[in-house]
Amino acid sequence: MHYALVTETWPPEINGVALTVRDYARGLAERGHRVDVVRPRQCGDAESAAHELCVRGGRLPGYPGLQFGLPAGGALLRRWRAQPPDAVYIATEGPLGWSALRAARRLALPVATGLHTRFDLYMHDYGLRPLAPVALAWMRRFHNAGEATLVPTAALAAEITARGFLHARHLPRAVDTGRFAPHRRDERLRERWGVPPGGLAVIHVGRLAAEKNLPLAVAAFRALQRDRPGARFVLVGDGPLRETLQREHPDFVFCGMQLGADLAAHVASGDLFLFPSRTETFGNVVLESMASGVPVVAFDTGAAREHLRDGEHGRAVEDDAAFVAAAEALAADPAARRRMGLAARRAVERLAPAAVCADLDALLSGLGNRHDASMPAAA
Repeated sequence: MHYALVTETWPPEINGVALTVRDYARGLAERGHRVDVVRPRQCGDAESAAHELCVRGGRLPGYPGLQFGLPAGGALLRRWRAQPPDAVYIATEGPLGWSALRAARRLALPVATGLHTRFDLYMHDYGLRPLAPVALAWMRRFHNAGEATLVPTAALAAEITARGFLHARHLPRAVDTGRFAPHRRDERLRERWGVPPGGLAVIHVGRLAAEKNLPLAVAAFRALQRDRPGARFVLVGDGPLRETLQREHPDFVFCGMQLGADLAAHVASGDLFLFPSRTETFGNVVLESMASGVPVVAFDTGAAREHLRDGEHGRAVEDDAAFVAAAEALAADPAARRRMGLAARRAVERLAPAAVCADLDALLSGLGNRHDASMPAAA
């Protein structure tokens, strides 16, 4: 099969969408398929690889490390007319994504879209609450133009279906349990954080931005710190709020962006993971923390609802007060943290990336087959 994946974010950009689409591309290629990637050109790109179409992009306001793709309908029409893919997967709803959707529709190519980002919920975090219904309508229009909208949890599939999305399909996420594992714990790294033997390292991994609800993580840490004054709060990641957080909380440990084995070591070297975001479609870092044997405190949405059993792998809570209380309780109970960390690791060991790519392959090939069957026979 020949698949085309369209995305406006791609490594070395670090976010859940970029890494998920990269893993899809790798997994489908390992299954023997031709995989074309359409993405914005990035600094350092000498020239496009044979199976890449790099288009012009622009910087995303407020996010110097991220960009969006500019429309490329003409280039896509030429490429796909010459070598039509059997199915197109569009991961982002930006200008490039819309132009890819129109090009695919014009050429009668089957399309699956991915709902990776809750732009409607982001409106609340950026003081634009009245625009949330507009954002939702824009998302619905985009995704309903495809044959399937892939979402990472069954709960999200049910939610968006109730909101008028027509073709929601549940595609689970995976975690690399070889890379994210308890044996990656690094005592020397903990020493650099200022954590003494037997001390408590509370960790957060993710973009330092308004939509991540970081004030709640800060409040939870300050609350547990009253009983554990030697505890350290370690933030891994970067973003527009980093400068403000560093100025207001000079005692926090800011590690910046981490990749590969370094990221795995940072996650596994924590004792308690705080994930306060309410806007995630999934939250890959929840699975990465569980795979690393680190219990998680999160809201009962996304990956936590799908995979984290409250009281067994950490805490899945409903409101801010419960989030803070859960963080305080686990900070004070090392035995519970160890027990939950072991159980969390066991719970995610079955989530193999190869299995997810097999499901994606079956879904995309099925779209192509159904699409072909629905087309009128040639005269």
